[in-house]
Amino acid sequence: MTQPDTDILIIGAGLSGISMAGHIGMICPDRSYTILERRGDIGGTWDLFRYPGVRSDSDMHTLGFAFEPWRHEDSIADGPAILEYLNRIVDERGIRENIRFGHEVLSADWDSSVALWRVTARGSDGSRSVTSARWLYFASGYYDYDNPHDAEIPGIDQFGGDVIHPQFWPEDFDYSGKDVVVIGSGATAVTLVPAMAQQARSVTMLQRTPTWMGAGPRHDRVNQVLKRWLPEKLAYSLTRWKNIALRSYFFNLSRRKPARLAEMLRSRLKGELGSKYDPKHFEPPYNPWQQRLCLVPDGDLFEAIKNDKARVVTDHIAGFNASGITLQSGDHLPADVVVTATGLRLVLAGKVEVSKDGEPVEWTDHFFYRGTMFSNLPNLSFVFGYLNASWTLRADSNARYACEVLNEMSERGAQVAVPELLPEDEPEAVNPWDYTSGYLTRAKAMMPKVAAERPWTLAHNYIEDRRDFRQRPVADGVLRFYAAPAASHAQHQPEHEKIAAE
Repeated sequence: MTQPDTDILIIGAGLSGISMAGHIGMICPDRSYTILERRGDIGGTWDLFRYPGVRSDSDMHTLGFAFEPWRHEDSIADGPAILEYLNRIVDERGIRENIRFGHEVLSADWDSSVALWRVTARGSDGSRSVTSARWLYFASGYYDYDNPHDAEIPGIDQFGGDVIHPQFWPEDFDYSGKDVVVIGSGATAVTLVPAMAQQARSVTMLQRTPTWMGAGPRHDRVNQVLKRWLPEKLAYSLTRWKNIALRSYFFNLSRRKPARLAEMLRSRLKGELGSKYDPKHFEPPYNPWQQRLCLVPDGDLFEAIKNDKARVVTDHIAGFNASGITLQSGDHLPADVVVTATGLRLVLAGKVEVSKDGEPVEWTDHFFYRGTMFSNLPNLSFVFGYLNASWTLRADSNARYACEVLNEMSERGAQVAVPELLPEDEPEAVNPWDYTSGYLTRAKAMMPKVAAERPWTLAHNYIEDRRDFRQRPVADGVLRFYAAPAASHAQHQPEHEKIAAE
């Protein structure tokens, strides 16, 4: 049997990759692993984004790992604090020594004849290398690091000032004393506006459609009380579950009684903004959680608006001139700086060219299996985070499950695990989500298939997923285990005989 260079190859050293490495150390420490990271440091999103005020858009007791308490006083944390947390974990758990920085993965091919993945990467010096692995774990996130969504804003080339996308924020960019227009109304815009308002002469958030927003405390008072009386890990766990339960309650309310949740948010917005409240700018034409609800820590955006340091304009862009933006209403927004916070572009598998025995994998031909593997693709798992909760909740669940599958393989003497689905047994495919956000709508055409029922679904319910992972056995009759073919005669045997059932 051909031996791999590493047992597990992890693509990406962000939250998902670090979670997988941490779980390997805890659950299957006998397995070797290697992380390939295209950037020069860990952190993924949190190393990439450097725009003013960059912070988490969910609480750190759920964005943090289940196995490592979040110790910082801020529950809603900025990018540097998150990177400090990740670096501590990577160093304390000996993960850094397994990371190869400056390695961009280009392709991955499953070789059935030896039951291995062969992964080709390009180094920062342009050289190429091939690493073989028994298991391939995609922890590469779900958006394009190189190409954000191009909103094709009409006439922007006529603008005479600086145009910046938050994904590519210039180092030491000075906007003090300048008029800034942030185009967008999502989490990035909601973060940028109050942060830039501290130094800019004026900041305007220009949106076509409002977004549902809600203020949340930067400090978790419950956690602060728990930490005084309980051991650190227990206090962290209780706070984590409190936040999971609260978010689950409000999301379920958005599906059962959307008008009630809308009225709750509307009432709170009126209380936060007072005379500055205008439904035109703060009441979307859709129900809460049809698009992601924006968290405003300590109401900082609302404070900036009340203090006339920022404002919101709801209109459509008619064009640009050298000094600013012309709106369809006829108004003109003066600007020295335009920030295009117009959204991200989703990609699958980090744009890696994935193939099986040389044949390209078409993701749309496969069903998600248990939200992390794919029908008829062996030894491969993937992290696609929750759309209504912290990314790390799914990352932790998927990492634990992958390690449990690897342990099951060891017990059975198997080298291959594949969720098998015959064409005649395929369930009816349904929409992968019921959200209307632009970036999700644009991505539907590239997504693997999803069924309404488990195990072929991509659910967005952490509590139900956790229950399923605990109750459904790894060997559930769908996930099948096989031995690798004998190297001496594998090439002479047909596929169905090469990999014998355990």
